[in-house]
Amino acid sequence: MPLLGAPRPPVGCPCGSGAPYADCCGPLHRGRRAGSPTAPTAERLMRSRYSAYVVEDVDYLLATWHPSTRPVRLVLDDGDAWLGLEVLAATEDTVRFVARHRDGALHEHSTFVREDGHWYYVSARS
Repeated sequence: MPLLGAPRPPVGCPCGSGAPYADCCGPLHRGRRAGSPTAPTAERLMRSRYSAYVVEDVDYLLATWHPSTRPVRLVLDDGDAWLGLEVLAATEDTVRFVARHRDGALHEHSTFVREDGHWYYVSARS
């Protein structure tokens, strides 16, 4: 039973897959800390990172950020209301998407790299 006031994981996965969070991004969020499973593609990693922003999983975001560009610390905006994700295009190592939130939308073209069997977020441009 969650503590009063503790964030609750969503039922439907925020990444837009249509699957339950517990079967979609939830295992990736829990598994990265345990060593597996890992996202099989850059797009899957990007979707799981979007979900991590929604559920405020800072540890997952930092663990999936490439060390060459990872911030020392990540502070999320309190109460950021993420409303949905739309993937516009994806290649082997890039994903272009729109993430909608209460105050507008984030248009981004993200770059990823695969090292030692794990995908990492490297950088983005608008």
